[in-house]
Amino acid sequence: MDAPTPLTAAALARRVLAASPRLGGTRLVCVDGPAGSGKTTLAARLTEALPGAVAVHMDDLYAGWTLTGATARLAAGVLRPLSEGMPGAYHRFDWVAGRFSPDVTALPVPEVLVVEGCGSASRSVDPWAGLRVWVDADPALRLARGIARDGAHLAGEWHRWQRTESAHFGRDGTRGRADVLVDGGV
Repeated sequence: MDAPTPLTAAALARRVLAASPRLGGTRLVCVDGPAGSGKTTLAARLTEALPGAVAVHMDDLYAGWTLTGATARLAAGVLRPLSEGMPGAYHRFDWVAGRFSPDVTALPVPEVLVVEGCGSASRSVDPWAGLRVWVDADPALRLARGIARDGAHLAGEWHRWQRTESAHFGRDGTRGRADVLVDGGV
């Protein structure tokens, strides 16, 4: 496993393209780590650096402020169909309405799928993952980023989420199974 270091999206992209697809004909990259660590930023840069890449955000698969069921929705709607060479689809969670949208988000079969968010590199995804990236940053910085993005009125949710994700990562051993560690605080 690599030591925590600032890695360029181009360097990660080269590593992804050098690996064989494990999700049918698609290469799967999972960008995981605690909320506010910089996963979305890294995933966007990586998606831009990879030809034919598509991103899926775990935020669209959570049923609100819970991890429960998100990985199962990812596997059922996206990973299993792609593993068979078929397009995937899922319903995005509407955070304002507090429910999943009735509209289906279609996902064509991409050359590379970048899945980012807490729980994206869960143990159940390992058979398909070509690269598991763990992004981390100082807890105070992560919390500050989250509150700046979502508003101070959600500070209680953020504190609860930090406990939820920490428990998940501890049970799942996510960081220890990562192929690459990235410092999202730089």
